[in-house]
Amino acid sequence: MNATLHLLTTLLLCTALVRPLAAARWVWRSPRTGILLWQMLLLTWVLCAVGAVFAIGLSPYDPDIPTAVERLLAGTRPAGLSPWHLAVVGAGLVLASVLLASLAWSWVRVLHTRRRHRQVLSLVAREESALPGVLILDHPLTVAYCLPGLRAQVVLSSGTLSALSPDEVAAVLAHEQTHARERHDLVLLPFAALRRLLPRSSLVAGAAEAVALLVEMRADEGACRARCAASLAAALRRFNLTAVAPPPGAIGMADGAVAARLSRLGSALRPLPLAVRWLVLVTGAVLVSTPLSFLVV
Repeated sequence: MNATLHLLTTLLLCTALVRPLAAARWVWRSPRTGILLWQMLLLTWVLCAVGAVFAIGLSPYDPDIPTAVERLLAGTRPAGLSPWHLAVVGAGLVLASVLLASLAWSWVRVLHTRRRHRQVLSLVAREESALPGVLILDHPLTVAYCLPGLRAQVVLSSGTLSALSPDEVAAVLAHEQTHARERHDLVLLPFAALRRLLPRSSLVAGAAEAVALLVEMRADEGACRARCAASLAAALRRFNLTAVAPPPGAIGMADGAVAARLSRLGSALRPLPLAVRWLVLVTGAVLVSTPLSFLVV
């Protein structure tokens, strides 16, 4: 019961934190810290949800969940164990399997989509000596996106090169290269998988959108280190007016709430103090450690 109470309490706490964190503006000051906090919150929520179900089903055993699992597998049946408890344990197995399968399916689906898109790019895109490592699509509208992976590829349209100044193009490239270098696709994947699993959940949708915005802000930071914020903001305004959506499996220049990103670029927010960032990360680590302390021997 002790494990059940702790896991359920932490689960409710994580659930209650979603809306305030999604609406928070202080995380905009240090997007990387915000991304890590969201990842730890999601991991804690999943571990607590699965762990609480197992804790309820294994409550006749004592003292902890790993030992209870060992005794159950060994065939030990305490007096209080009923078919209902075994059904709850089965539900825990189903829940864990569904979550893992959803993540795996999302990953396989994304890999397949990217593979097909790379094949298409090999037929229709071209390279330019002035932009090494960048593929150019002959398209009149502004297009810029990163196709992530071990061999990440940045794609620009000829319309982008015509519409933007050289400094703006460089800022766009730095933005997309930050996505590729920091593997932001892996950050977004579990949130997208959970959103696909729970499409009607406003909490999950809010969390996924908040993380997507922080990912874009983090890429904006990378671009601002390479080029001035004014060049990136000018490019972003033009993309907001004329850009088309990136293909599935890619991360586009104009993804995320553009107005919020422009506001952040214009206000020149200072990063959170180092002590505050460490406090946030330690708090997230404490959250994750709660379910782990009950689920790991």
